[in-house]
Amino acid sequence: MTALWLLVTTCLMGFIVTHSAKRISEPPFNYDGSSRTHCSSSSDRDNQPANRINTTIRLRQLRSEMVRITAVKGPPLDGYIVTSDDDHQSETVSPRDMRREYITGFDGSAGDALITLNKAVLWTDGRYHIQADNQLDCSWILMKQGRNGVPTIPEWLKYEFRDHPGTIIGADPTLVPAFTWETWEGELANSSVKLVPVQNNLVDLIWQKTRPAYNMYAAYPLEEEYAGRPWQEKVKQVRLKMKDAAADALVITALDEIAWLFNIRGYDLPNTPVLRAFAVITKDHIELYAPHHKLSRAVDIHLKTDSCFHANCVKRRNYTTIWSDLRTNSQAWSTVWLPSPCGYAQGASRAIFSAVRPEKRLARPSPVIALRAEKNKVEAEGMRRAHIRDAVAMCDFLSYMEDQINLDSDGWDEMQVARLANEARFEQDRSKSISFPTIAGYGAHAAQPHYEPVNTTNVLIGKQSTLVVDSGGQYFDGTTDVTRTLHFGEPTEEQKTAYTRVLIGSIQLASLVFPSDLRTDQLDALARAPLWSAGHDYLHGTGHGIGHFLSVHEPPISISYTQGTSTSECEAVKMKPGYFFSNEPGYYKEGEFGVRLENILEVVPSEMPAYKGQTFLKFRDATLVPYEPKLIDLDMLSPEHRRWLNNYNQRIRDEVGPEMKKQLRMTAFFWMKQKTKPIPEWGPANQSSTFKRSHVLVFAILIVQLLPGIRNIWS
Repeated sequence: MTALWLLVTTCLMGFIVTHSAKRISEPPFNYDGSSRTHCSSSSDRDNQPANRINTTIRLRQLRSEMVRITAVKGPPLDGYIVTSDDDHQSETVSPRDMRREYITGFDGSAGDALITLNKAVLWTDGRYHIQADNQLDCSWILMKQGRNGVPTIPEWLKYEFRDHPGTIIGADPTLVPAFTWETWEGELANSSVKLVPVQNNLVDLIWQKTRPAYNMYAAYPLEEEYAGRPWQEKVKQVRLKMKDAAADALVITALDEIAWLFNIRGYDLPNTPVLRAFAVITKDHIELYAPHHKLSRAVDIHLKTDSCFHANCVKRRNYTTIWSDLRTNSQAWSTVWLPSPCGYAQGASRAIFSAVRPEKRLARPSPVIALRAEKNKVEAEGMRRAHIRDAVAMCDFLSYMEDQINLDSDGWDEMQVARLANEARFEQDRSKSISFPTIAGYGAHAAQPHYEPVNTTNVLIGKQSTLVVDSGGQYFDGTTDVTRTLHFGEPTEEQKTAYTRVLIGSIQLASLVFPSDLRTDQLDALARAPLWSAGHDYLHGTGHGIGHFLSVHEPPISISYTQGTSTSECEAVKMKPGYFFSNEPGYYKEGEFGVRLENILEVVPSEMPAYKGQTFLKFRDATLVPYEPKLIDLDMLSPEHRRWLNNYNQRIRDEVGPEMKKQLRMTAFFWMKQKTKPIPEWGPANQSSTFKRSHVLVFAILIVQLLPGIRNIWS
């Protein structure tokens, strides 16, 4: 009996060990990526999306450079990482710096590519899942960030090269944020994979004939009537922050921070008016590293560069000498403040950090971030004025488009919508450019959050589905960003329900009164709750900060429960008066339709009395563009929602209406009046029943008034 029990126990233990080993050996992630459309069979491969790019030759050329010792200046590479960054870790980059777009064929603004000797992988977030699937050819593995089971780049590398000791993965250190590099190295520690810097950019080596040049336009000063304060005052504030941090020097690498700090603007990024430059500030010196031809005489006078020998003038330096100067000058400094990540700001590159010895580095978010996020009185007033003019442009464009489509005018496709939206803004006073490429997606394209129409994907606007238009303008006195969802036929109940849920989420966030110690990430649930309650969500943030005649995405504000940052200074951002940010919930049904509504909100003091020393704040909508009444299911709105909508529409009539009359845009004026009619704030919202009840009431009043006369006639 004992022998029998021993045999049974041994068998059970063997089964458990075998089963456990099998379970442990199974990969915890999906290393093969998401399933790809039109890639599973030969018939699918013959029917490729029109905007899919074949990158076979480019990948072959890159792999040749990966194993060429003279190219990598070291041992051959097993893999090469291509990020979306430029030397300044900008969110959008110059066409010359679109290396990731070139090697992948995917032109969304976010994504990282990894190319090995036999595989190619792209990681991108929820805004671009559908777009990336359409644009990447079938040789690419697509990793849809934000979904379960998606490995990070280090996790994928460790699994892929688990049986290959001595694996070497390269990347350009000027194009990878220092904290990203550090994270990758930490995750790859104790593995067979080593991450190495490659000074030659391998994409640059193969991208020759068609690579654009940097533009030649010089920067220009931004007048104080728009900036609100002279640049010397801003530098003084920065130096006070440096003194508090005991920093001898501050290195500024972000282009929008340099533009704001020195009150200069330029043309070096598409749709973002910045100058390509680095800056170094000490208590005694200010040095600006920029291409010589980029600094006009007006900028020299503005920055007092002539014979600069004191603390409040700017010394010009050659753009490319930043690396050698940092290595040399940092030897005399005890502490060097190097920017770390904060929301949309990724911090300085690995190359910038490497130029300063580790014991001298002070890694913190740039002090410029907090200073510029809180708009001064002139900037705030400029933002309000810019949004009024922008609302006129939007109403003018939307009214004209609606009239033309209702008349069955030919030629109204997505590209025409984008062109007309842009042209309407260019007609406005103080307009400089658009703030980002206009998103105009109809039907299935509306379900792609960041779809931009091109010749190969362009479709006609119909009357069966929704059209999402997301656009914005750059004005000398402010930056705008607005999204509206339209419908030119009879919307379905599903479309109306989706639109109304998104609208309710937007209203709930916009109408909040809150204590001043509330964190920005805690606001997200208000906008998502109506969608969550129906089992829906959207794979992008609810809001982002917005600049003043600068970046349309500005740190530190990020309204998203899913997006954390690596520094406590940015994780606990609290709202302050003078902050401007977007409120943009959405609904996306892949392959059918989409809904997004976006307003810019301003943080203002509330009339609520302080409670135990705690002050209260609220939001004020800067965007004043009508919603689409036919898409609103009024029965889903509470009395509070209806009251908010009536008040919002009244503001449009009161604030935008006079500007429309001033500009003699009367067609847009009457369109706006029609879209902003008051709605009943209580009771059934059925318009026909409300009409009948009102007529019964009027009839009863007339009878009462006429009764004495009727009696006199009969008498």
